Amino acid sequence: MSKKLCLSALLSLMSLLISAQNEDKRFTVKYISDFINIDGIMDEAIWNEAESAGAFQQYFPTDSVLAEHATDIKMLYNGTTLFIGIKAESPGKDYVIPTLRRDFRAGGNDNISLIFDTFNDGTNAFLFGINPYGVQREALISGGGADLRGFTTSWDVKWQGESRIFPDHYIVEMAIPLSSLKFREGETQWRFQSYRFDMQSNERSVWARIPQNQLIFNLAFMGDMVFEKPLGRSRTPLALIPYASMLAEHDFESGTDFSGRPNAGGDAKVSIGNAMNLDITINPDFSNVEVDDIFTNLTRFEVSLPEKRQFFIDNSDLFGSFGDSRDANPFFSRRIGIAEDSAGNTVENKIIGGVRLSGKLNQNWRLGFMNIQTEADEANQIASNNNMMIALQKRVFSRSNLGVFFINRQSLRKYDFQQPEDNYNRVLGIDYNLASPDNVWTGNLYAHKSLQPGDREGNYSLGSRLFYRSRKYNALADINLIDEDFRSDLGFIRRTGILKTVGSFERVFWPQRGIINNHGIRFSPIVIWQPGLDYKKTDHDYRVIWKAEFQDQSEFELEFNNSYVFLTDTFDPTGSDDATPLPANSDFEYNSVNLGYQSNRAHMLSFSLKPSLGEFYNGRRYAVESEVSLRLQPKALLTLAMNYDRIELPSPYASADLWLLSPKVDITFSKSIFWSTIVQYSNQRDNLGVNSRLQWRFAPLSDLFLVYNDNYFVNQFSPRYRSINLKLQYWLNI
Repeated sequence: MSKKLCLSALLSLMSLLISAQNEDKRFTVKYISDFINIDGIMDEAIWNEAESAGAFQQYFPTDSVLAEHATDIKMLYNGTTLFIGIKAESPGKDYVIPTLRRDFRAGGNDNISLIFDTFNDGTNAFLFGINPYGVQREALISGGGADLRGFTTSWDVKWQGESRIFPDHYIVEMAIPLSSLKFREGETQWRFQSYRFDMQSNERSVWARIPQNQLIFNLAFMGDMVFEKPLGRSRTPLALIPYASMLAEHDFESGTDFSGRPNAGGDAKVSIGNAMNLDITINPDFSNVEVDDIFTNLTRFEVSLPEKRQFFIDNSDLFGSFGDSRDANPFFSRRIGIAEDSAGNTVENKIIGGVRLSGKLNQNWRLGFMNIQTEADEANQIASNNNMMIALQKRVFSRSNLGVFFINRQSLRKYDFQQPEDNYNRVLGIDYNLASPDNVWTGNLYAHKSLQPGDREGNYSLGSRLFYRSRKYNALADINLIDEDFRSDLGFIRRTGILKTVGSFERVFWPQRGIINNHGIRFSPIVIWQPGLDYKKTDHDYRVIWKAEFQDQSEFELEFNNSYVFLTDTFDPTGSDDATPLPANSDFEYNSVNLGYQSNRAHMLSFSLKPSLGEFYNGRRYAVESEVSLRLQPKALLTLAMNYDRIELPSPYASADLWLLSPKVDITFSKSIFWSTIVQYSNQRDNLGVNSRLQWRFAPLSDLFLVYNDNYFVNQFSPRYRSINLKLQYWLNI
C-alpha cells in the first residue's frame, strides 16, 4: 500500500472517529450532598469522582480535527447548586485579557463559555463564561443562536467563578445556583455545549462539533449532560433591587436647572415555579445604562439601536422577535420611555412602573406578558400611556415555533393636544419561525394587522423569509409587504407602503492551504416597489461582495453596489440647515465601491478600515470609517472611532464634510472598580457629548455609580445639557 493511500485511509478513519465521538456526545453529572469551595484549585477529593467532558473539537482554523490544546470539564450538583470544574491546557501564560469588566466580549481574547439548553428545545439557552483571570460574563441565547441578534449580554444573574493560572494551563471553578436557571421539575438531562477561545495557539474549539459555516453558539449543535438524580423543584427566590439617586442637571436650551434632585425606586425579580419570571419595576432609573453609540445617517429613515436596559432583557425574544427585525418589527422596547415633544424632539418619557411575566409554561409553550405605564408631560404635549403586550409561543417540530401576540398602546384619558386617532394603537399577529434540526434551513412567515380609531381597513404587514445555509452555498429569499396605513406605536417600522424583496446567493470556498481560511462571493439584489404608486419601483440595491477570512483571524471585504432611488418627497442627503433639498418625483441611479479590513482583535494594537467612493444621488461621495484599539491589558482599553463623509452635490444642492469622532477610555482598576469615558463629536447632529461613568461593584450585582454627562452645540460651541448623577443600587436575594 502506498504512503499516499495509507495517509488517506488514516485521515478517513480519524474523520469517522471524530464524527462518531460527536454523535450522542454526553456525560453524567453526579449528585453530591456537600458544597464545594470555589477557589480555582479543584483540590476537593470529590472532583476525582466526577465524569469528564473532554475531547474538544477544533472550530477554527479547521473543524475536522481535535483541539490542539485539551479542555476538560467536570460537573457535580446538589439540591441547590451546579458545580463546574475546568482545566484548560495552553502553550503558556501569555493570555489576551483586554479588560477586567464583567460581560466582556469573547472575540479576540482568552476565555471559555458554557451553554445550557435547559428545556432541550434548541431555541433558548443560558450562557456562562469566564476568562483565565476569573472575570465573568453571562448571556441569554434566543432564536436558536442563528444570528447575533439572539445573543444578549445585558442579562445579569448571581453566580460564583474563580480561576488560577499555572505554567501550561488554567483552572476554573464555578458555582451556579439552580435557581438562576429555568428548567422543568423532574428533568434528567439538559443539552450542553462549551466553546473556548485560545489566542496563544490561534484556536477556537468546541465540545460538540460545529461546522465553521455556523455560528459558534448555534443551539442546533449540542450534546447532553445527564443528571444522576432528577432535578427537584427549584426554590422560588425573590430578588429586590432598590436604588437611590441624586441628580443635578442643567438644560441650557430651555434654561431649566435642577440641583440635588433625589430619586428612588427599584425592581423586584420573582421566580414562579421553575420556569417563569415575574419582573416588577417602580420608578426605574436608567442613568447608569451605557450610552448609545452615535452614527452618521445618510438615509431617509430611522436607524434602530439595541436595548440595554436590564428590565427589558429577560426573555426579550418572546416580545421582540416577531415580524422582520429590519423593516417591520411590531414591538421595539426602546419605544417605551421615549417620546416626541411638541417641537418634534426626542425626549425621555418617564416610566411610572410596570410588570413583565415571561418564561415557559411547559415543555412546548412559552408566555410573555408586559404592562408598563408612562407619565404625562402636558407641557411638552406628551400623553400618559399604558403600554401592554401579550405573546404566546408554541414549539412545533424539533426547533421551530408558532407565535401569536397582541399589543395595545392606549392613553388613559383624552388630551386637548392629542388627535383622536392617537388615543390608541393596537397590533395583533401570528408568526411561524422555522429552524431545521441541523440549522441548514431557517426562516419565518408572519401576518400582522394594526387597529386605531376610525381606521380598520388594510393596516397589514405580511412577510416571509427562507434561508439556506451549507458549507459551500448560502441562499436567501425574503419578501415583505407593509401597507401604507400599517402602524405600530411600540414597534420599529422603517417605512410603510412598500413591497420589498431581498435575494442573496453566496458560494463559499475553503482552501486546503495558504493564508486564507475561507472566502466567498455573494450577489444580493434588494428591490422595493410602492403599491400606492401602481407598484412603481422606487429603490434597488444590487450588491456583489467578496469576503475573505484569514488564518490570523483578520478579515477583508470588497463590495460593488449599484443603487437606484426614486424620491417621493424632497430630501437633503447632507442634513444641512437651510439647504436646497433634492426635489420630489426625481430619480437617481449611482454606483459605489466599498472596501473593508479588520485586523486580528487579539493583537495589542488592532484596527478596522472601511473606505468607500463613488457616485451619490446626483453627485459624489468619499467616505472612510475606521477604529483603532490599543490594549494595555488588563487594566486599560483605548479606542478611537472616526467616520468621515465628503458629499459633493452640484449647485444649488448642498455639499458637506460630515465628521464623527468618538474616543473612548475604558479602565478597570480591579474586578470591582471600573471607569469609562466616551466622547462623541458629530457635526451632523451639532453635538459634542461627554459621558463619564465610575462604577464600584461593592457586592455581587450591587453597584455605586457616578455618571457625568456634558453636551455642547458644535457650530457655535455653546453648552447644551449637563448633568451629574450619583446612584446606589443593591441586589438583595430573599
